[in-house]
Amino acid sequence: MKIVLDTNIIISAIIKNSLTRKLILNKKFELLVPSFSLSEINKHKEEICKKAKISPKQFYILLEKLFNYIKIVNSVFYDNFIKKASKLIKDIYDVPFVACALALNCPIWSDNKHFKQQNKIKIFTTKEMFYNMDLI
Repeated sequence: MKIVLDTNIIISAIIKNSLTRKLILNKKFELLVPSFSLSEINKHKEEICKKAKISPKQFYILLEKLFNYIKIVNSVFYDNFIKKASKLIKDIYDVPFVACALALNCPIWSDNKHFKQQNKIKIFTTKEMFYNMDLI
């Protein structure tokens, strides 16, 4: 199953070895992110390292490990969906995720409630990913 990951899911997986990280590493899903995601993660590197109590080197090791399971989608692929996506979600930083999901015709995995305020794209929370994907 293809699914677009919200950046906060990846950040959560870096900060703590939790269910989120296990879901990413289980190879059951084809996980995708818009190219914008990597720069967003790097922008918050210091804050992530502080919360996770890890060094920048450990941060990059974890990031690389996670991105062995996550594909980056070039913006050229979803640029034609930006206008439609911007009508569906108010947060401009989330528009690329919605556009990517529209282009790929797949759901988004996010724990941010505002994603569920639109009705064009199915949104899964981490809990829903776990329970609805036969992972028990």
